[in-house]
Amino acid sequence: KQLKPNRVGKIFMFSNFSFFKKQASPEKNIREVVVPLLGTGLELDDVKVSPDGQAIIVLVVTEDSADLPQRKSRIENALAGIKGISKTMVVLTGQSRPTHLQQEDPRKPSGRPAPNTEKITGLPPVIIAVASGKGGVGKSTVAVNLAMGLSRAGKKVGILDADIYGPSLPRLLGVVEKRVEAAEDKRLQPIDVQGLKAMSMGFMVDEAAPMIWRGPMVQSALIQMCRDVNWDGLDILVIDLPPGTGDIHLTLAQRVPVTGGIVVSTPQDIALVDARKGFEMFRKVGVPVLGIVENMAYYCCPNCGNKDDIFGTGGAEAEAVKTGVPFLGRIPLHRSIRALSDAGTPVVAASPDSPEARAFTEVIGKMGL
Repeated sequence: KQLKPNRVGKIFMFSNFSFFKKQASPEKNIREVVVPLLGTGLELDDVKVSPDGQAIIVLVVTEDSADLPQRKSRIENALAGIKGISKTMVVLTGQSRPTHLQQEDPRKPSGRPAPNTEKITGLPPVIIAVASGKGGVGKSTVAVNLAMGLSRAGKKVGILDADIYGPSLPRLLGVVEKRVEAAEDKRLQPIDVQGLKAMSMGFMVDEAAPMIWRGPMVQSALIQMCRDVNWDGLDILVIDLPPGTGDIHLTLAQRVPVTGGIVVSTPQDIALVDARKGFEMFRKVGVPVLGIVENMAYYCCPNCGNKDDIFGTGGAEAEAVKTGVPFLGRIPLHRSIRALSDAGTPVVAASPDSPEARAFTEVIGKMGL
């Protein structure tokens, strides 16, 4: 059965209304704005936009240039006018050496510092890096409670979540919905929460959004969270490193004046093998080791109070003696630590007089700060 001409005309007419047309995605709109502004030596590598309008633009620096900061600022200002974009972060990353460096005679000094070796300035005077050789040992929980304990002791403390792929700080502090803001000087303002100044990639992207980035992009994001965040007025910055001994750790050692490192481990042998890698990593990059913390050292029964060494006992202390580093203390495997961490209220803040909180306080006392 054929359609009548007027019926066909109506179908054609309705197809011209805007709600039948595919709307341009925010990523496409960003690309159309950014590409004409790149100029020589910059390439657009990636664009990510979270559901709440947080945009991250990754630019690859292919050729060294003195006006990169000004060009980056122009791009950020241009993106501010895009509909549906609430905040933007422009990340500069270099995946190859600049052309002028490749052409130089390597036998002659270039007159410039080596790439990625200049220390970032403007950071707090004391910087503590908390690491673990492997995941699943409760490192982030330890880092947050140590930062909270230092704050309660009268220090002005910041905490930086350096795990770009799996940021957990917003969840541990109960501020998953918070987003960072940029001040007039373009620096990001850390989130004020429970007496701490906190910064995490989780404050810039949605919690469920995966960060599918290559190594250089992750390194640049870390540098920007150190260099371009307002850490003014702090006494101590605690950096929660991702598990392992990879790019982030090396970049941090090269660019950030770390005062000392802490390694977190559980008591069993399989975890201590990886803890040794953490010690060696700090030593090889010239970061003093402040000591080792044995987390989940024993289980406390909530009914009878009995202690059970379900992961063994004394492993971390024996390893400290063997490797010649200080043993800072034991943290129990206790229901309240887990429950309060999930609720976003670390045990040191929620129940400071409890035995669990005092275990963290004792560790802080042995850190020598």
